[in-house]
Amino acid sequence: MNIVVCVKYVPDATADRKFEDDFTVDRVGVDGLLSELDEYAVEQALQFREKREGEDITVTALTVGPEKAVDAVRKALQMGADSAVHVSDEAIAGSDYVATSLVLAKAVEKIKAEQGGADLVVCGMASTDAAGSVVPAMLAERLGLPQVTLASVVESQGDQVRIKRDNEGSTEVIGATLPIVLSVTDQSGEARYPSFKGIMAAKKKPLETWSLADLGVDAGQVGLSVAWTHVEDTTQRPPRTAGEIVTDEDGSGAGALVDFLASKKFI
Repeated sequence: MNIVVCVKYVPDATADRKFEDDFTVDRVGVDGLLSELDEYAVEQALQFREKREGEDITVTALTVGPEKAVDAVRKALQMGADSAVHVSDEAIAGSDYVATSLVLAKAVEKIKAEQGGADLVVCGMASTDAAGSVVPAMLAERLGLPQVTLASVVESQGDQVRIKRDNEGSTEVIGATLPIVLSVTDQSGEARYPSFKGIMAAKKKPLETWSLADLGVDAGQVGLSVAWTHVEDTTQRPPRTAGEIVTDEDGSGAGALVDFLASKKFI
């Protein structure tokens, strides 16, 4: 059985983030890392393999992005994935969800051709930069597979997979038969930290870099010029202003605090 887990390299939320001149997110000149929500996808892929001890199961991490995006799949390898693929091509820059799902689908198909199938494709519920939550569904459509999305609990037996999806005030139970595209939420189980042994072992695991030509994708199908949406303008976040201190020297502090909260419409 082969599992492909899709991961994304995103700008570090704790660092200064900025846009390029064309209003695309700067993914080269800022610190980045594996999207936290995709760590849960890696974890569920690894758990799927571990719960089927004795079966021949391979987990391949897949990412699409600039040169530095290789760090995302390296983290997945350190966590326990068996191999990795990094799709990198200058023409991909500025791609929207539609183009991204195309590149991912072509990469999954190439992995299937080389490894003899892809029984399970796992994604995070969203990326921490764009938070669109639509790529898993688009990927499933392109691959012609059922989609089982937003899973908070994942259970499997044989070729059957059952998930629980939590909604406001209710929980759905959904079943499907492999092969499928599965996306998981941050409630599906805490992601493991790479061990020292895992970090050292990752250096010897296969990691391939593919271009659009390797996937048979025309550069005219991706990139900002063919994106269905684009950002027209951005505004710099205003600097944080100094707070207001309410004193209580004469016992009037409570009233002053209430007046302040009321003026800001907090109460």
